[in-house]
Amino acid sequence: MSSPYPFLISIPHGGISVPPEVRDLANLSRKEIVFNSDPHTRRLYGFDDAVEALVDFDFSRIFVDTNRPPYDYPPRTQDGVVKVITQDGTPVFRKGRVPGRELIGTLLQNYYHPFHKRLAEALDTLPVEIAFDCHSMLPRSPPVRMDAGRERPLFCLSNRGDRNGKPKTAAGFVTCPPEWLQALARSFQVEFDGEGRVAMNDPFRGGFISVAHYRQRKIPWVQVEINRGFYETESREADEARLTELQERIFSAVAGFWDEVSG
Repeated sequence: MSSPYPFLISIPHGGISVPPEVRDLANLSRKEIVFNSDPHTRRLYGFDDAVEALVDFDFSRIFVDTNRPPYDYPPRTQDGVVKVITQDGTPVFRKGRVPGRELIGTLLQNYYHPFHKRLAEALDTLPVEIAFDCHSMLPRSPPVRMDAGRERPLFCLSNRGDRNGKPKTAAGFVTCPPEWLQALARSFQVEFDGEGRVAMNDPFRGGFISVAHYRQRKIPWVQVEINRGFYETESREADEARLTELQERIFSAVAGFWDEVSG
């Protein structure tokens, strides 16, 4: 068997479970929880033994969002480590039952910090040369965002830079070299030629996971977002064969990029 690619795959939003600590407080149906998570990302990015490490998360991002700073929680923000409203503005918790600081601290201790510890351990102990934080995005920007209704690309690849992957300011930083992000975008564009646009840092520039772990260890990170309209039906279902096909093609694009930049 060939050696695995030196990749760390992070899948922080694929889980749909509800932490038992907040199960009785939740205001959402299972369907709403699935919609507001990143359904199918565990299948799409589940490269398993083909990569050095894969770290995913069982719980829905609504209740514990590992891609937010641990200090961003209500009432400071509605879209932090614990959500107050969903993407379409539905209250996450029953009236008067939004978790307070103590309960949020328990969620951080039980779920959030262990996830980040697993990422750190993989980066520290395995021969990882680049990490990918893997997500999905709605076809259009949801009502809670300032660009509500805007159509989104087929893929968005992010390194905290501009739309060419370069630092936005002279003093700015990026989580992955611009030439690497550009090569990755080319590889995706070739693999998905004619099927949609591959954008860099638009509409997302990368979240807390990639920034925090890059700053700590300087191993390059890229946030990857796939458009859910590419594989979900109008009823928000996804065909298993379609997911398998896309998983193979996504890996082909990422592996092709690495074969190019690693020489």
